[in-house]
Amino acid sequence: MPYTESADVRLYFEVFGDADSPVLVLVSGGGAQLLSWDEEFIALLVAGGLRVVRFDNRDTGLSQLFGDEDEVDGGYDLIDLAEDVLRVLDELGVGSAHVAGHSMGGMMAQMLAIHHPERVRSLGLLSTLPGQSPRYVLHGERPELAETPVRVTREQAVAFAATAVQSAAAGRYDPQVDWHVRAAGEAYDRGYHPAGYSRQWAALRRAPERLEDLRGVRVPTLVFHGRDDDVLHWAGAVDIAEAVPGAELQVHPDMGHLIPHELWPDLAAALLRTAARGEEQRGGDRI
Repeated sequence: MPYTESADVRLYFEVFGDADSPVLVLVSGGGAQLLSWDEEFIALLVAGGLRVVRFDNRDTGLSQLFGDEDEVDGGYDLIDLAEDVLRVLDELGVGSAHVAGHSMGGMMAQMLAIHHPERVRSLGLLSTLPGQSPRYVLHGERPELAETPVRVTREQAVAFAATAVQSAAAGRYDPQVDWHVRAAGEAYDRGYHPAGYSRQWAALRRAPERLEDLRGVRVPTLVFHGRDDDVLHWAGAVDIAEAVPGAELQVHPDMGHLIPHELWPDLAAALLRTAARGEEQRGGDRI
């Protein structure tokens, strides 16, 4: 099975596409496994000429856990989460790559571009934010994540997923309830670790503000957000796009925090366009 073996953190990852193609790493959000990047979406990116990598963040899925069921702080920070991307790239022998992340994954991508700019060729910042301002964060303090989480059955997890997507759905897009139910069941079977999200949340609570540092980012950047995101306000996307020189901003009406399947082709096209700009900027250097 494909795990990082040469680093100090054991991470599960999967690779799609031609070994000679430019690499794009897809980074999942808080508590989400690599399954959040559907293979149908990945196929669009591979067809566009990219080699795509997805992986389980630490404390999720098949990757290393950083505590027991009752531990809600793993002692790591957002930069540690971000550098897990580098651990995967090092395992693959890849010097630099395009990086796209959703929500927490987008925050990890920002940290890479700020602290390891030589490893990042382009950025996709999806449904994410540049700091902890109440202007951006709509879900409140989430005090329940500082407590030992209540474990649920597979049936309860699946039912919760169905209810969540139905309640969050806006009118223009199909909520894809069947897909989310299937994905929730598969994620439960692969690795149900509710405390892992609490440990990731602890790292996010300690995360530094990034907006000023983003002004120094010089790689092509896509900022993609939903105008109806009820988790992270789209004002964060606007501020990121204004901070990063030349960033492309897309704010989609009726899109919530999750990316509707109907927008997968648009997102894939935008990521491919951004990666092409990154390749041109690097002068076609081999990744």
